[in-house]
Amino acid sequence: MPPRTLELAGDAGIPLRATAWGQEHAPGVLFLHGGGQTRHAWGGTAQRVAESGRFAVSLDLRGHGESSWHPEGDYALESFVADVREVQTLFAEPPVLVGASLGGLTALLGSGEARGLSPRAVVLVDVAPRLERRGTDRIVDFMTARPDGFASLEEAAELIAGYTRGRSRASNPNGLGKVLRRGEDGRYRWHWDPAFISASGPAAIADRPRLLRAAERLSCPALVVRGRESDVLSLEGARELLDHLPEADFVDVSGAGHMVAGDRNDAFTRAVLEFLDRTLPVARPPAAAPVR
Repeated sequence: MPPRTLELAGDAGIPLRATAWGQEHAPGVLFLHGGGQTRHAWGGTAQRVAESGRFAVSLDLRGHGESSWHPEGDYALESFVADVREVQTLFAEPPVLVGASLGGLTALLGSGEARGLSPRAVVLVDVAPRLERRGTDRIVDFMTARPDGFASLEEAAELIAGYTRGRSRASNPNGLGKVLRRGEDGRYRWHWDPAFISASGPAAIADRPRLLRAAERLSCPALVVRGRESDVLSLEGARELLDHLPEADFVDVSGAGHMVAGDRNDAFTRAVLEFLDRTLPVARPPAAAPVR
């Protein structure tokens, strides 16, 4: 089936938008992007997951992409969890949650606390209760660097190239139209609510003891994926998380920074599919009998 756009409702009916691939009755995987990103951040991973026989849904979190901004700027981590609780009813059975950064902490907190999330498994991408201040500060600086926006997509591409460092600059910046919105003044701005990064944002990100307790209570298999060149998640931070997870695998992706799925989508997709084969198997048709 071709990809299709879904109009969904989160907590208290907040309108959310997602893209879905595959058959709805198939085993499900829900992708949750990082802060400041959109549902398009996953590269070809969601499509590959659907091609493997699963139902893949990539969600724009509240305040991001084409999902609605909260009128009162409610971007507490608990509110993202509440949205996921509503969205997961889309699946025939509890899905696997694949979350990067903010999406990963949403999956961890919601699954480790009694908040109605009981996923089949979780994939936590370059995130843990212990994050490195240097890397998180660099993210905030990038997100807040141009409050007045950009005169062109090429201008935005230059800033992104400086942030992503080793990743080559896109030869055609038109694809940035998925992560930028054009205002009435003709300027391009990031496709997220500026209130997301204010003091009312997800403060629970910094609550390390709470997140570690959530990890200890996780009752499903987990996969921790780190970008080996990440300045956000150190190897020590990943090991601390793994020590608190009852059942977890670990993949350290070479040549990738914090945005693992974008930096090394091939390696990331392979790791996710191998994990899904162990935790979310798909019924395979019986092999045809040999012709005699």
